[in-house]
Amino acid sequence: MKPGPSLAFLLAGLLCLAWVPAHSKPIVVASKKFTESVVLGEIAADIAKQAGYEVEHRAELGGSRILFSALAAGEIDLYAEYSGTLEQELLRGQDVATALQAQGIVRSAALGFDNTYALGMRKQQAHDLGIQSISDLLGHPDLRVGLSAEFLGRQDGWPGLAQRYGLSHTPRAIDHDLAYRGLADEQLDVIDLYRTDAEIEVHDLFVLSDDLNHFPQYQAMWLYRAELSERAEAFVDALKATAGQIDEGAMRAMNARVRVDGQTASAVAAEFLGHEAAVDQSLWQRLIAATLEHMILVLSSMLAAVIIGVGSGVIGFRSSRLRQPLLAVVGVLQTIPSLALLVLMIPLFGIGALPAIVALFLYSLLPIVRGTVSGLESIPRELEESALALGLGAGRTLRQIQLPLALPSIMNGIKTAAVINVGTATLGALIGAGGYGQAILAGIRLDDRALLLEGAIPAAVLALLTAWMFDRIERRLVSPGLQ
Repeated sequence: MKPGPSLAFLLAGLLCLAWVPAHSKPIVVASKKFTESVVLGEIAADIAKQAGYEVEHRAELGGSRILFSALAAGEIDLYAEYSGTLEQELLRGQDVATALQAQGIVRSAALGFDNTYALGMRKQQAHDLGIQSISDLLGHPDLRVGLSAEFLGRQDGWPGLAQRYGLSHTPRAIDHDLAYRGLADEQLDVIDLYRTDAEIEVHDLFVLSDDLNHFPQYQAMWLYRAELSERAEAFVDALKATAGQIDEGAMRAMNARVRVDGQTASAVAAEFLGHEAAVDQSLWQRLIAATLEHMILVLSSMLAAVIIGVGSGVIGFRSSRLRQPLLAVVGVLQTIPSLALLVLMIPLFGIGALPAIVALFLYSLLPIVRGTVSGLESIPRELEESALALGLGAGRTLRQIQLPLALPSIMNGIKTAAVINVGTATLGALIGAGGYGQAILAGIRLDDRALLLEGAIPAAVLALLTAWMFDRIERRLVSPGLQ
């Protein structure tokens, strides 16, 4: 699609503003974990660049609540949202205008397309079963339903839909992008759709009629921080000019160019805005950048975990009263699902690397604390008594005798924590921490195995190298007689 006259005129004017100096604080654009949101995020980021501003696009951050909370907290400046999500989920029961104003958020005019939810099936199966509408599902309670996690938990999603239609199906949670594969492989019968999904036509799907009008309109719009109008006035003016410029067919076509044709979201955004796309990073450039981000997550969290974990293990060894409560606390931390722990960190530390580092630190404590306590407890009591009798004192006994003897067990705990840490760090991409997880998420979203392996293989290699490195360190630090 070519940009409309007003948009083309405005963008031409923005090119003349290239002399505007980039602000020291970049404009942070964010997007959810599905293709359309990423494309819209790239459009907003591209407009900001054309206006001469420094911009950062934090792509695929997760669901609506994560992004809205980040926007309200000032962690991000802008993202694309939908009217139905805003009214039915994020600000349900509130006056939208008043609630947004209170949080310093502005909503733009609609971009021009309605991307409402829907349910879909394989066209042939729907025809064979005589299913035309959502109400027709009542006669087929045995159909296998697969729904995205966000749709399952939203009141305007499955809970409200099942109540409105009286549906008794037991849906399974599945990633939205993987659900299409499950439908094509005939492992699922019904999935949730976005009306502008390119896969509807690609997989020849039948969209069930919402005959009871459960779903509201989901008009796409920009949500942005009110202070952005002062900090980046030219950018905000350009955003306002996108109102009504993207209809449903244009959005579906852009989604298709990414999902089906394999173009990058940045290239599709540049095409929509009428200029040449910037040259994408090479594979090696992406790997180097991802490796640096991943190493920061792992090294920072592990350094803190080793210092706190070994120290806590010593305290637990010294105090029989504290030992069990300490092990119980770090054990409970280990049982919290990793994704849940990452999300729980957001209200405290925002989005990005810091909450991921804190979560990884907490996950790494159990093996280190347990290894330290076990190693110290395995030392015969007589050795400590002999050292004290010789006048070494408790501190010197710990440093010169007990810790060296317990080192094999401590190192084993650190190595275990580090290897787990490398794998778990891939989830940090969901909250904007980057690393190898970014390629994995993009590979899942685009059903691109090469892109998925671009993140998975380096993560596996790094885990193996980490284990090998700690084996080498242990050989150098631990006496041969203790190995």
